[in-house]
Amino acid sequence: MEITAKMVADLREITGVGMMDCKKALTEAGGDMDKAIKILSEQGKAKVAKKAGRIAAEGVIGVYSHMGGKLVGMCEINCETDFAAKNPKLVEFAKDMAMQAVASSPLVVSREQL
Repeated sequence: MEITAKMVADLREITGVGMMDCKKALTEAGGDMDKAIKILSEQGKAKVAKKAGRIAAEGVIGVYSHMGGKLVGMCEINCETDFAAKNPKLVEFAKDMAMQAVASSPLVVSREQL
């Protein structure tokens, strides 16, 4: 069966995988979309296992203070590269997570306990 550009584009839209990987999976599956999805998911598991051992040594700490500093939340988000750590969206996400920590049943510690 001939693999068309539309088939590749459709598979890419469904899976979010790159065009060449989609084309290879469709070729291997003989044009069967369901088999191609299964092939890509199996390959994805192998890729995830490979990445599991990598160290996320970079990151950002989000801090949120409320009520004049009486409630403070902190959140550490780790990533692999300094580029990701400097990304404004990641910085904002860390701050939002710290805010969420304050909003959801905070642990109250007095100065004497520190």
